[in-house]
Amino acid sequence: MTNPVLPLGYSPLAPGQIANVVTCLEMRGPPAPRAARPGDARFRLVPWRADIAAFRDLFRRVGQDWLWYSRLVMADEKLRAILESDAVDLFRLMDGDAVLGLLELDFREEGQCELSFFGVVPEAIGAGAGRYLIDRGIHLAWQRGRGQAGGKAPIERLWVHTCTFDHPNALGFYQRAGFVPYAFMVEVQEDPRLTGVLPRHAAPHIPLVAPRT
Repeated sequence: MTNPVLPLGYSPLAPGQIANVVTCLEMRGPPAPRAARPGDARFRLVPWRADIAAFRDLFRRVGQDWLWYSRLVMADEKLRAILESDAVDLFRLMDGDAVLGLLELDFREEGQCELSFFGVVPEAIGAGAGRYLIDRGIHLAWQRGRGQAGGKAPIERLWVHTCTFDHPNALGFYQRAGFVPYAFMVEVQEDPRLTGVLPRHAAPHIPLVAPRT
């Protein structure tokens, strides 16, 4: 069976729906280490066993401007299973006592790791926090690669996806870190600003088209 594809040309959406182009990227081996910068000394990446409320709070802080909402609407039991899985490594990025970012490495699929969530809070953008976080995340993914059985078999692939709703520099950022694009997808979803999951002022760079009443 072939995968369904969109036709060439424009595909209209219903009012209240949004669509973005997703770019999938991967690396098949660890890149050469990147030199630390003087400002990196202020940051720490700390393993985190988060409860659901604390995780969603940081998830919202990091992702609201980019329309992250999947973990806000996910059933509690499903999210808890992810956060408590031995095959998922979760970290917070710290600057002293301040929480600046979130990193989630998902090893649940044998032989690979998904950099499933990565980002910093708005006030940390442009301060070097993202570069530190991606360098440490890549290092940990290759160092801590695990199979589904929980063993220590190394991973063969690290992958991540970004989209047109993300920061405009995100795609180039991942490529400079060593990721290579390998696929495009189009994601259609209900606008979370219209369903009440996110406030209407979130992600002002993405037009809000409400259904006519």
